[in-house]
Amino acid sequence: MYTVNKELLKKLCSTYSPSGNEAQVRALIEGEIKDLVDEIYTDALGNLIARKKGNGKKLMLAGHMDHIGLMVTFIDEKGFLRFTNIGGISSSISLSQRVIFENGTIGVIDTEKIDSIKDLNLDKLFIDIGASSKEEAEEMVSIGDVCVYYSECLIDDKKVISPAMDDRIGCFVMIEALKNMKNSNNDLYFVFTVQEEVGIRGAKTAAYTINPDYGIAFDVTATGDTPKAKPMAVKLGAGPAVKIKDNSILCHPKVKNFMMEQAKNNNIPYQIEVLEFGGTDSGAIHLSQSGVPSGVLSIPTRYVHSTCEMCYMSDIANSVELTIKLIENEIE
Repeated sequence: MYTVNKELLKKLCSTYSPSGNEAQVRALIEGEIKDLVDEIYTDALGNLIARKKGNGKKLMLAGHMDHIGLMVTFIDEKGFLRFTNIGGISSSISLSQRVIFENGTIGVIDTEKIDSIKDLNLDKLFIDIGASSKEEAEEMVSIGDVCVYYSECLIDDKKVISPAMDDRIGCFVMIEALKNMKNSNNDLYFVFTVQEEVGIRGAKTAAYTINPDYGIAFDVTATGDTPKAKPMAVKLGAGPAVKIKDNSILCHPKVKNFMMEQAKNNNIPYQIEVLEFGGTDSGAIHLSQSGVPSGVLSIPTRYVHSTCEMCYMSDIANSVELTIKLIENEIE
């Protein structure tokens, strides 16, 4: 049974790399896998593409490197920062959170006076970096700079709690499957994509270049296992989820059936996921060129797009185990 590499997982989740600024995590991933593949390169948009050659069908595996962030739009006379969202930022989750910029500047998010919490939105929020004037603030940050939620990655034997699990956990599963796989006849493309959170952009260009025969994305999915949650047949601890649909894709029967068969044949627990919102890199991959039969392996995650996204270690381990079987075997 595969044992989760906690050190690598913590490194991935703790690396600053919001959408459009993925260089740091890309360098980390490249260092982990460059000796395991036949080709590795960064394309024009910033996707990291690693190929392990085979004589069979082209299989594109995709996990996105980017995570959500906040971009500075205005600095007032007292040095407070106004911002816009990079990806799905919630005003209620953001209130009172700490943030960190690429240069290490740290701030906290607060709100101007409002009469009701119902009035809270991003326009009411500001970032306080401790500056006393616009000039002092401009010595630390500039318009267009991006910050991310700043919170420690916490891991124990049962769970991991961290910002950026979406989708460093998908990248982690791909890396660890590559490290632990045996022989495969598939022509494998491990693609660590950029700008998923702002419109699955990297996956679109990478899929066009590779033109794979099949595609599988690796991403988080919501759960229905918290008190009075929206009913959903996914929970922590029951294994990775094979996606049926989300707002970006109806997964191809050939791919989703292959994924379920590999889980059953290897006694790997799995769940069925029907997500009524959101999307993944497969939403772009399956529409590339003349079409690519695609599916998604989802890692159950609570509190997505927060500072405390939570996954179970057992689900992560089983996701790696299943991914190894997906790449070692061929889709008939």
